[in-house]
Amino acid sequence: MAAKNDICIPVTDENTKHAQGKGSEQGKVSTDEDFDYSQRGQWLRAAVLGATDGLVSVASLMMGIGAVKQDVRAMILTGFAGLVAGACSMAIGEFVSVYSQRDVELAQMKRDNKLEKEALPNPVLAAVASAIAFMLGAILPLLAAAFIGDHKVRLGVVVATVSLALVVFGWIGAVLGRTAVVKSCFRILIGGWMAMALTFALTKYIGSTAL
Repeated sequence: MAAKNDICIPVTDENTKHAQGKGSEQGKVSTDEDFDYSQRGQWLRAAVLGATDGLVSVASLMMGIGAVKQDVRAMILTGFAGLVAGACSMAIGEFVSVYSQRDVELAQMKRDNKLEKEALPNPVLAAVASAIAFMLGAILPLLAAAFIGDHKVRLGVVVATVSLALVVFGWIGAVLGRTAVVKSCFRILIGGWMAMALTFALTKYIGSTAL
């Protein structure tokens, strides 16, 4: 019988490290590709929407008051009132919306005779998260205007602070959702500028003509 020639390949530490590194890299790529980033959509939307809404709403209110009054106290009080009212509105709106979604899902589970425990949306958690996100966004223009006495400088600082915060919010949302960063930042920045400009212009027009 003819003897079989076995070819032996020596196993070295370098070969082992190379194989392990390659396997680890493939595992990482597979994990990144398999992860469904749309799962982040619901909480990401609520967080970004709440923070952006608080930032733009309160800043626009302050710009509107700043268009007709130079008193820093009036601007701060208006912004603070907008912070409280907006946070309450966001919390109530999110609570009602998520509770309605929960009722729909429960009704569907009953129709499908599928009554085991599943992950259902939490309306209380959604309401608290939306209110906190709104307040975090709203407090930025208040802090920017609180320590500046000159009226024109104060308005400029508010606009600059809001613009920077909008870019940061857009960047965070794009990174977490794995979307285009430039488009996200540009879109949110233009929207914020339009809101502040329209509020400032219309309030100034009404204050100088109609009243």
